[in-house]
Amino acid sequence: MVQSFVCLGSNMGDAGAHLERAQKELDSLPGVRVTAASSLYRTEPQGRKDQPWFLNQVLRLDCSEEMTSLRLLDAMLEKEAAMGRVRDAADHFGPRVIDMDLLLFGDERKTEDEHLILPHPRMEERAFVLVPLLEIAPELVMPDGREVRSLLEKLSYRLEGSAIFQ
Repeated sequence: MVQSFVCLGSNMGDAGAHLERAQKELDSLPGVRVTAASSLYRTEPQGRKDQPWFLNQVLRLDCSEEMTSLRLLDAMLEKEAAMGRVRDAADHFGPRVIDMDLLLFGDERKTEDEHLILPHPRMEERAFVLVPLLEIAPELVMPDGREVRSLLEKLSYRLEGSAIFQ
């Protein structure tokens, strides 16, 4: 089994229901089992502030050897589309029904693939990823040996209850 981590986000409609459905959709994929889910966090929008706050969550998945990182990403994109996600290149950081980001897939590193970069290229800049990630994997280490905890310590953010300000 390969352990992977996915960040879910939504800021349209019933965001909590969207995250719950996304978790069930991922758990229903052949060769994938959701083994942990963080709490839900309310987070400030990144990149574009004039939109509703997001609800975010991180999941830990156990993936069978047949499930590759690219297969998982493709399945996630299909699930997003089925849930109503419309990608707008002109509004990359805009509102969304659901967003599923593959953060880590075992110790895999991909830097040359235009379709998938692992670890996720912006995860270490985002408290809304690192806070819930550390909740479910407090001793997690990046493929390059850095502790995820040390990445979070470098960020300027504030956690108030379940709200993350950054």
